[in-house]
Amino acid sequence: MSVHTNPPPVPHVEQPPGKAARTEVITSGEGRVGALLRVVADKRLAWGLALLVAVGYGLIAGWWTPRGPMSAFEGLSAMGLGLLVGLAAGLLLRTRWAMLVAPVTFAVVFELARIGTSGPTVDGIHLGSTYGGMAFTVGRGVHGLLALLPMLLGAALGAGLARRLVSAGRPRRGFLSGLGLWLRRGVAVATGLVLVALAAFVARPATTDPIVDADGQPVAGSVAELTRVEIGGHDLALMIRGRSAENPVLLFLAGGPGGSELGAMRRHSQALEDDFVVVTFDQRGTGKSYDQLDPASSMTLDQAVADTMAVTNYLRDRFGQDKVYLVGQSWGTVLGVLAVQRQPELFSAFVGVGQMVSPVETDTIFYRDTLAWAREMGDADLEAMLTDNGPPPYEDILDYEAAVSYEMEVYPYSHAGNSEGEGQMSENLFVEEYTLLEQLHILGGFMDTFSVLYPQIQDIDFRTQATSLDVPVYLAQGAHEAPGRAEPAQQWFDLLQAPSKTLVTFDTSGHRPLWEQPAEFEDLMATVLAETAPTP
Repeated sequence: MSVHTNPPPVPHVEQPPGKAARTEVITSGEGRVGALLRVVADKRLAWGLALLVAVGYGLIAGWWTPRGPMSAFEGLSAMGLGLLVGLAAGLLLRTRWAMLVAPVTFAVVFELARIGTSGPTVDGIHLGSTYGGMAFTVGRGVHGLLALLPMLLGAALGAGLARRLVSAGRPRRGFLSGLGLWLRRGVAVATGLVLVALAAFVARPATTDPIVDADGQPVAGSVAELTRVEIGGHDLALMIRGRSAENPVLLFLAGGPGGSELGAMRRHSQALEDDFVVVTFDQRGTGKSYDQLDPASSMTLDQAVADTMAVTNYLRDRFGQDKVYLVGQSWGTVLGVLAVQRQPELFSAFVGVGQMVSPVETDTIFYRDTLAWAREMGDADLEAMLTDNGPPPYEDILDYEAAVSYEMEVYPYSHAGNSEGEGQMSENLFVEEYTLLEQLHILGGFMDTFSVLYPQIQDIDFRTQATSLDVPVYLAQGAHEAPGRAEPAQQWFDLLQAPSKTLVTFDTSGHRPLWEQPAEFEDLMATVLAETAPTP
């Protein structure tokens, strides 16, 4: 007799909505998608890989671009890599938390990786001061825009894509969920369009217009170029423009330390190009040469003078001339005097515009007058800050803000009749000779370079250290120049022994007469040329 028994029925377990579909996709996925889904399913592995990607990018960026992207290639690379890192984190984590995890991890590792890089744009954050806020904006702010915004977008896209892969077959979303999805997609599209436009601006190359005749055709024998020259182991930028390459060479040294004046020379000094080959030198750490700042520890006053001499010799060799005309403005006059002292035989003449003589005395007078002005105006906060800081010099560069940044209020004068207004360097940034990143970094370059070089010139006083120069000397001084600069300059001029010396006062100008009254300055340079040109 046979007995037949039926196996007990298998109990049916109800799966939550979407669970079966998700399990099916994860277990049956094929190829790369299947491998990705298996990684995603292991949360610890997914988090570990996401953090590893962000950490790796932070280390690479801290080594490659410790001050943030400076060239177009670096800027576009930062945007592309940021997008990829965010996308990877989003795919692995499957959550919009990736939009926080990836950028924060990258930022922390990046800051740690660039320890040893110094300057206001990379040092501690000081949002309580104007200078500190500007340093944060042009340093970390620019880098954040280029690297972190794409990373946020990538993380959002990656998280959305991962959730879509693992939720295939789930019931349709409700109305509110669907609306939220479309809103997020709209934000992502808008952000993507902003990034595309930003990438286009970043990619725009710098250029300088040719010198043309009345018919708009390039003048034969003229020169108009942006170039880089290896000087002291660094590729430093020059703008060279002249109607004839046979004309005398004029080398211009901008103020600072850290200033860049390609825009001012293009907007206000074009007439000089008729009589000279005008060479505007972006010194190491400034403007188009900001990317050559590091290692900052190797930047010294002696190196800056040596760079000036090397550029001078490059120009002499290139244009076949024994001597060049040296024009310096503000800090550029310090370099100019020291260069002429070192090798006067290389220069036809020295022209000092807004001549600096003793930086520490200049700053001390500014401090004194600003403190008196603060008391007169009843500005208790400024008075307290100045009193607490005491008179210069200062070890912390940010302390100079209170002492020297109120010049226009303490010594006001009308700019109505001048070519250049009160904006000074900042109003001349938007010229095609700079790329977008160079424009964004000009202020950062000024602050970082100033912080390195300015402490090194506190012992300079030309009234005792440069009482004679072996070239003709011309000083272009504004009638409204601040007393802290005008008084020492007059004293130095009175003491100076030179083959010839001339001081010209520009009646409506302050510290920058060559751009405030450019026509008058061009007349002065015509006089300089007539009085110093070698006899045929």
